[in-house]
Amino acid sequence: MSERLQPGDIAPAFTLPDADGNEISLAEHLGRKVIVYFYPAALTPGCTKQACDFTDNLELLAGAGYDVIGVSPDKPEKLAKFREKESLKVTLVGDPEKKVLEAYGAFGEKKLYGKTVTGVIRSTVIVDEEGKVERALYNVKATGHVAKIIKDLGI
Repeated sequence: MSERLQPGDIAPAFTLPDADGNEISLAEHLGRKVIVYFYPAALTPGCTKQACDFTDNLELLAGAGYDVIGVSPDKPEKLAKFREKESLKVTLVGDPEKKVLEAYGAFGEKKLYGKTVTGVIRSTVIVDEEGKVERALYNVKATGHVAKIIKDLGI
């Protein structure tokens, strides 16, 4: 099981393909704060709700100096379908090998309907302008999570 990140940790660097196959890296965002959120699968109800909430609040978050990157184990083709179907504006990247998910502590054992399974742990890591972890939230709920982040950050 991967280690969970703590505030003050250096956020693990990553470069992953987005929905169009372009490489997106965390390093490109130095100088801005980044909300990196991890979700189990594109085109599922909870993940759709969460991605739509981020899209609906993207202008507000960007205005407060935050970029948003959603990470799932999906391939770029599925991310593109997800983006088109739901009119998403948030940057979505795929991590089919789950290396970034593991580096961020967002992959491992979790409870699902009372059973212990291994999979993506719905998580959000807020990275500051210098690439350090400001907040690391694990086992978050898809519904209401974005509103909670906005409230907690005082935006």
